[in-house]
Amino acid sequence: MRGSEIHDEIVRTDDGIGRATNNYGGTEGGMTNGEPLVVRVAFKPISTLMRPLRSVDMVSGEESKAAVERSDVMAIPAAAVIAENVVAFELAGLFLEKFGGDSLVEVSRNYHGYMEQIGRPAAAGP
Repeated sequence: MRGSEIHDEIVRTDDGIGRATNNYGGTEGGMTNGEPLVVRVAFKPISTLMRPLRSVDMVSGEESKAAVERSDVMAIPAAAVIAENVVAFELAGLFLEKFGGDSLVEVSRNYHGYMEQIGRPAAAGP
């Protein structure tokens, strides 16, 4: 795509200034921009081989066909759960880097103070 087709234009909104779209998934230059964070993940194809590919017999050195092989087709649902949790873990680490303290009370105070400073309501929580 051309840059002009995917850029998130800055526009006036009912709340002031915002983005017309969120094509970049809430990030710009490696930083969040206030839009919802969207993470896209891709996995390599499962190595199930239902149509034998060309291969070479390692003993004779002759051309042969690879064996038909089934692999774990349940890997993707499990991988999706793992990927979601890795993202959550990393976001929690960044949150604590910004608002950290020695206790949940201190973290909560730091977070609420920051949100008050920038004039936004704090998300529900501790």
